[in-house]
Parts: sequence; C-alpha cells; structure tokens
Amino acid sequence: MLKGETLDLVHRIIKRYPEGKQKSALIPVLHIAQSENDGWLSAEAMDEVAKLLGIQPVEVFEVATFYSMFNLQPVGKCVIEVCQTGPCWLKGAEEILAHFQKRLGIKPGETTPDGKFTLKTVECLAACGRAPVIQAGTEYYENLTIQKVDNLLDQWMADDKNSHSNPYA
Repeated sequence: MLKGETLDLVHRIIKRYPEGKQKSALIPVLHIAQSENDGWLSAEAMDEVAKLLGIQPVEVFEVATFYSMFNLQPVGKCVIEVCQTGPCWLKGAEEILAHFQKRLGIKPGETTPDGKFTLKTVECLAACGRAPVIQAGTEYYENLTIQKVDNLLDQWMADDKNSHSNPYA
C-alpha cells in the first residue's frame, strides 16, 4: 500500500525516534496510511503499519479505534466532524449538527450516496472559545451559524477536489 516517496517519508518519520521506540511514530504513520487509503484505515493498512513499526497489529488497532481522527470504514471525500462537547453544545452545535443532517440527508457515521460527505460527531476539538466548531479535513471552522454552514456546504458541493491530503507530506 505505501510505496515510493510515501514509504520514504514513513521511514524518515520512524528514524526520528531512538532504536526500540519506533512505536512513537504510530500516529503520524497512521495519518499517512489513512491518507493513502482514501481516508480510512483498512485491516490491511493497519497490518502494514504494524509491520513497518515492528509492533503487533492489535497495538495499531487500539490506537486507531481510540482516536476519532481515524476512520475504520470508507468515508466521503469531505469528512465533517462536529464537536459535541459542552461549550460547543451550549453555543448551538446541536442545531449545527441537525442542519448538516438536513442538508446532507445523512446521520452521524453515514456517508452521502455520492460519496462526497461523511458526517461525524467528535469530542473536543480544542477551540472552546470559538464554539461551535467543526473540522473538515485539516481545516477548522469556528463561531458557526446556520448561514455559515450553508455557505460552507455550497462551496464544498461545488468543489470536486479530494480532501484526503497527507498532512505530513
């Protein structure tokens, strides 16, 4: 799965850590593997990461299932993550989430039939002072209103670019 320049990048990241501590590279390597696998981590991708790092596949699975930034099933080109913690909820995240559901016709954890959008709820995105907040790809969108959500969706629907970019390239 990981080839050429991407595999070289993975090896450079692994070399940042002392011998015997390669597991420390797990999160950045998982990000790369996910990026190279259309935005999600298949069992095969996680097994390859385990092999590259010299760790057990279950160790990779434990990390991949713990963090909401990793997807264990295929996702749309644009993954929209709506923060659902207290500050965001108090500032209107529930209405923002409901509006995304209405506009996209999907619930959290689902992908639109055209494969363009996946909607997720996540725990704290660490931008409580600018709530409500979402993340789409590597971008944060803060102080959201229904109008701002409509503007974003209109822009994203018109954009055919793939948002599964490699944040480590």
